[in-house]
Amino acid sequence: MSDSDSPQKNPFNGMLIMAGAMIILPTMDAIAKYMATFEAMSPGQVTFYRFFFQLVCTLPLLLMGGTVLKTRRPWMNLLRGVLHGAASLLFFVAVKYMPLADVFAIYFVEPFMLACLSALFLGDKVGWRRWLAIVVGFGGAMIVIQPSFEIFGLKALLPVFCAFLYAVYLFMNRAIGEADSPLAMQTMAGIGGTVFMAGALFVGSSAGIGDFAPSLPASWLGLVLLLVLGSISGYAHMLVVRAFRLAPLSLLAPFQYFEIISATVLGYAIFGDFPNASKWIGIAIIVGSGLFIIWREHVQSQSLKAAATAQ
Repeated sequence: MSDSDSPQKNPFNGMLIMAGAMIILPTMDAIAKYMATFEAMSPGQVTFYRFFFQLVCTLPLLLMGGTVLKTRRPWMNLLRGVLHGAASLLFFVAVKYMPLADVFAIYFVEPFMLACLSALFLGDKVGWRRWLAIVVGFGGAMIVIQPSFEIFGLKALLPVFCAFLYAVYLFMNRAIGEADSPLAMQTMAGIGGTVFMAGALFVGSSAGIGDFAPSLPASWLGLVLLLVLGSISGYAHMLVVRAFRLAPLSLLAPFQYFEIISATVLGYAIFGDFPNASKWIGIAIIVGSGLFIIWREHVQSQSLKAAATAQ
């Protein structure tokens, strides 16, 4: 079977892959906050390096496979990169000013948007148990941090706009994910994101906006972290693409709440944002909602296998 062939659906494996990717991805945001806090690098510049080094990491592998010219939907994948670039920019600006866990809590309106998109445009069946898992997980996120304009002001809207753009990006992963290999998709997205951020940096810095100020890493550690940022961006999102080929969007949506685990741990370990008792309760609810869906899907798959064997 070629890379671009449609793999056999396996919702249970898809959920496991998605959960693993969601645990890894917040490392990118911790690096972005570290670069803004300790390396004095603007969020716009960090976002540019994120996609540039993603391209550096994935393009050689694609060239070695000889598939760079075989992408069937290059413009759609470039658009994915632009959407992802804009979403990442908004998120990195938000984490510069706000704690990681706070940004993620506001951002978690995204699974609602994603589930609605998949139900409206892809015909995914969203049963009441899945909706319940999404609602319960979102409630746990709100226990972790109750965002308000009194605390964050207009900056609280940045994760909301990011959530919408990222929901459309994930929707496109499922909508066009069968056409090209995950490696080709991430390479093209890296090109789209890099070009978009180069333009955004030029316009923003020309306008004198500090969050778009161009700069180089202030230390070797900063350069290494940017390389790690690009690697995680490329390879972890390949896992996300793979998960979407194995399971419906609406089924995978609750597992995005797993990001709050890494975000909370990293926020405390690096920036001293210590979670209080209510945050730990919220994290437990988030994890529980995802584990419930995993257990439910496992039970259903075992029942289907038993029924097929009995025939």
